[in-house]
Amino acid sequence: MPRRVSYSRFGGPEVLEVVEVERPEPGPGQVRVRVRVAGLNPVDWKIFTGPAAEAYGAEPPSGTGNDFAGEVESLGAGVTELEVGALVFGGLRNEAQADFLLIDASDLLLVPDGLLLEQAGALDIVARTAVASIAAVGVAAGDVVLVSAAAGGVGVLAAQLALRTGATVIGTASESNHEFLASLGVIPVAYGDGLVDRLRDAAPGPFTVALDNHGRDTIDAAIELGIAPSRINTIADRAAAVELELSADGAAEASAADLLEVARFLASGELVLPIDSVFPLERVREAYEHLMAGHLRGKIVLVTQ
Repeated sequence: MPRRVSYSRFGGPEVLEVVEVERPEPGPGQVRVRVRVAGLNPVDWKIFTGPAAEAYGAEPPSGTGNDFAGEVESLGAGVTELEVGALVFGGLRNEAQADFLLIDASDLLLVPDGLLLEQAGALDIVARTAVASIAAVGVAAGDVVLVSAAAGGVGVLAAQLALRTGATVIGTASESNHEFLASLGVIPVAYGDGLVDRLRDAAPGPFTVALDNHGRDTIDAAIELGIAPSRINTIADRAAAVELELSADGAAEASAADLLEVARFLASGELVLPIDSVFPLERVREAYEHLMAGHLRGKIVLVTQ
């Protein structure tokens, strides 16, 4: 029987269950996708633990996840732009962590040649968020950019996209990720007490932009460094964004075309997205425990059998 990850009450990863469901049948304009890879995002656990559930239309019992990649298995009436067997990827909120999903054909993208399925299945939210955060503050050549959580899924893409503009990028990360960030051209700086002094010492000139993927400590550091509020974007503290009049652009502000462009950059090797770890669907609780512990390099994904 097909499976999906589900929860019947809010709580920690212990509320997640892999349950058997009926194989869904596509309606007009829909496609049934055989999911092979489903990515994890912090917003997922903020939904199933409760705080973000209402904002994302989740009410128990509910499925989980957003990012996925797999192959087209069945076409609904009127679908002519896709073929059975095509490798596709995208996002479907609260439905992606399952063996199968139904989605409108128009919401799917073809996996570019050369892109690993594990990367495609982890891409939707982080790629669109990284593009949107760069655009929100107008990163350009000559900027000195602070990127927090620079080894994480959003951070690692945002840092590389900023580098592509000709900006200098200083990224905060745990020390275990410093060598990796340096290999991308990012100047790594450790978290913790004395952060502002270390950032000043690492930068070749005054900071002009901050991309916050971590929380209030990054925002406070950015302000202390003299970065104008109009050039700080946060995806981690919307309350601070309102209070301090910062931008808070995320995935919703980017398009499918933006997602596909990042996918093509990854396929060609122009960008890098590490896969931190891979878990089978039945170990979903363990996967989320790992995500919630933090200090990742890139993305965690679930794979179906």
